[in-house]
Amino acid sequence: MDCGDALRRLPAPEPAAGLAAYERERELALARSPACRANYERYLAGRRRAAAVDYQPIKLDIENTSRCNFRCTMCVVSSWTKGKRADDLPLEAFKRLIDEQEGLLEIKLQGIGEPTLQRDDYFAMIRYARRKHIWVRTTTNGSLLHLNDNARKLIDSDVNELQISIDGASREVYEAIRRGGVYDRVMKNVRAVNDCQRRAGVERTKMWTVVQKGNIHELEALVDLAADLGFTNQVFSLELSDWGIAEWHDRNARAAVEAELEIGRLAALVERGERLGVRVRFWNVTQKYSFESPETLCPWPFERAYVASDLRVVPCCFIGNPDVAEIGAGLPDGTGFGGVWAGDEFRAFRQAHLDGAPPDYCRNCYRREAAPR
Repeated sequence: MDCGDALRRLPAPEPAAGLAAYERERELALARSPACRANYERYLAGRRRAAAVDYQPIKLDIENTSRCNFRCTMCVVSSWTKGKRADDLPLEAFKRLIDEQEGLLEIKLQGIGEPTLQRDDYFAMIRYARRKHIWVRTTTNGSLLHLNDNARKLIDSDVNELQISIDGASREVYEAIRRGGVYDRVMKNVRAVNDCQRRAGVERTKMWTVVQKGNIHELEALVDLAADLGFTNQVFSLELSDWGIAEWHDRNARAAVEAELEIGRLAALVERGERLGVRVRFWNVTQKYSFESPETLCPWPFERAYVASDLRVVPCCFIGNPDVAEIGAGLPDGTGFGGVWAGDEFRAFRQAHLDGAPPDYCRNCYRREAAPR
């Protein structure tokens, strides 16, 4: 078994509140209208087998803001002028998108930016989606949770999953990677939000760590930190995105440590977490997909897409930037996302995956194998 196969056998992330909670919410979402359930049934019948689809996406990544207050070493935001690519997504535009897509069961409300920078509109977006029982995941760097009662607002919004990025167990490592972050402030904020969820009697948070050369020596200490901060879920992401950009591919390849990871050490992290009351899991998508069958193709073209804050459609979150790769010409009035999803460019994108010849920016997620004949 090669290293990649071994890594893929590690326990994968689960919903913070558990799979049963996720399935209950999905059933409630399906029950909100006959159209939603019929859409899901068409998706199940036809997924990953045809370029032209007769259903709406069941999931979306929606970027509410593309600006960030950090300049993390592995993130493309650090190369943007003033850490911003485009204006924020207006609340009303978000509502229209949610209302147009009757088949939505899940969204990730965050893209490349820090979502709490949008303030109360961000929380309003979560609440709006949750009223339809859409499962909402989001990610934050945790730096602003002390402002404007944000920690409580997040838990009160009924968000289903809150991933908090912490890439160092010590101040020195954390602040070297999460440039712009103040370790003590973030740790205090994280304790506050975990206290909020405990008082509310819910389980929503995950500590999320991008493993790289700068923190590989702290993995055990990071599990200890997760327990100390009140997390019950922790994920180690074992790869770095290149955002579909050659410069970032080379840059993050130098920081990547996938080849250096020892399976025994990672398995021991799971055991360490169990002793401390933390479910330790691993995220690794490198060479995850295959052209061997429809079931092993990347699901993104057939079930979801990424809508950027300026309403431009991106193939997936590993690109996250319509200036790198865009499908269609945005969501002009009268067209909506449905016009892009059913349009010629999206059909061609799906067909490329079916043919085993996806765009170059997709190939990092596929196993190195011959395309089907």
